Amino acid sequence: MTEILPGAEPFSCEGGPVGTLVLHGFTGTPQSMRPLAEAFAGAGHSVDMPLLPGHGTSVDDMLQTGWADWSAAAEAALEALAARTEKVVVAGLSMGGSLTCWLATRHPELAGIICINPAVQPDPGMVDLVAGMVEGGMDRMDAIGNDVADPEVVELAYDQTPLPPLLTMFEAASAVGAELGKITSPMLLMTSPQDHVVPPTDSDVLAAAVSGPVERVSLDRSFHVATIDYDRDLICRTALEFVGRVTA
Repeated sequence: MTEILPGAEPFSCEGGPVGTLVLHGFTGTPQSMRPLAEAFAGAGHSVDMPLLPGHGTSVDDMLQTGWADWSAAAEAALEALAARTEKVVVAGLSMGGSLTCWLATRHPELAGIICINPAVQPDPGMVDLVAGMVEGGMDRMDAIGNDVADPEVVELAYDQTPLPPLLTMFEAASAVGAELGKITSPMLLMTSPQDHVVPPTDSDVLAAAVSGPVERVSLDRSFHVATIDYDRDLICRTALEFVGRVTA
């Protein structure tokens, strides 16, 4: 197996009866979610933050994976966490937010979900563009990672985007999008108005579609990877308050 990049390691912490599952984004790593995972651990919660298959090593590794692998890993992590805790909240950034929504459509027992700049509505033009590139024999393109306003922060992510795996995410997001009405768990939805990766309108679509209560927070000082950007403290504070409320 390819060596895990320094900083991309998964994180797990045995804490109290409340479990928090933390999911990173497409081509990203747990590094982008570490402040939130550590905040949950610091509050005494049990935490699992897996490194999703194909991530945190090399683009070549990721080319062998797709949504089926990432969703299976998220499901397995949730199952393991739920087995040793009483209540579980799932939090995800970007594709991690898509996975969070997918889990919530299947697990109405979740105490709550936290979505940060979630991807739930693929742009048809982008889907056609990527499909055309794959049909033309391309398997990767330059990445749009590190969308962070804070110049002193660098996201640990691939500098290339593997295209066939990206197509599987688009397909899954469309399928999940059709099932958003099944989500009944309370949701904390945090959105950056200046996001250069996922349109902020994805959050509007999500908020309008779910059946459970939604609390929205605007991340005005941050770009897409808001969890390590200027609003990281706001995200951690708001998320901790939300977890406290929905698991009380």
